[in-house]
Amino acid sequence: QVQLVESGGGSVQAGGSLRLSCAASGDTASTSYLTWFRRAPGKEYEGVAAIPTDGGDTQYAASVKGRFTCSRDNAKNTVYLEMSSLKPEDTAMYYCAAADRRSAGAVLLRWRYLYWGQGTQVTVSS
Repeated sequence: QVQLVESGGGSVQAGGSLRLSCAASGDTASTSYLTWFRRAPGKEYEGVAAIPTDGGDTQYAASVKGRFTCSRDNAKNTVYLEMSSLKPEDTAMYYCAAADRRSAGAVLLRWRYLYWGQGTQVTVSS
């Protein structure tokens, strides 16, 4: 089992920045990716940024590339999402999710992820 707790959401004006954190605990060695998803009201989940737990390149959704940066602190078992140049369309509930090492497929697709946090709300006003 893996537990994930997000924090850092809030309200910001367009053009502003926020940093989200995801603290992982439990059997984190069993995970292959820690990924940020978001879900806006009335829309489907969107994979935002996926970072491999063993090193390698982070993958980003086209909608956030160049504006969002995902990083991890292995010593703290924490993944961060630095969001800048925020737009109103970035408004959503942001979730952290972990994929089991036995999973396969595209890393930004929701179905691959077994463990989910409770989410943190990000609201961007124009």
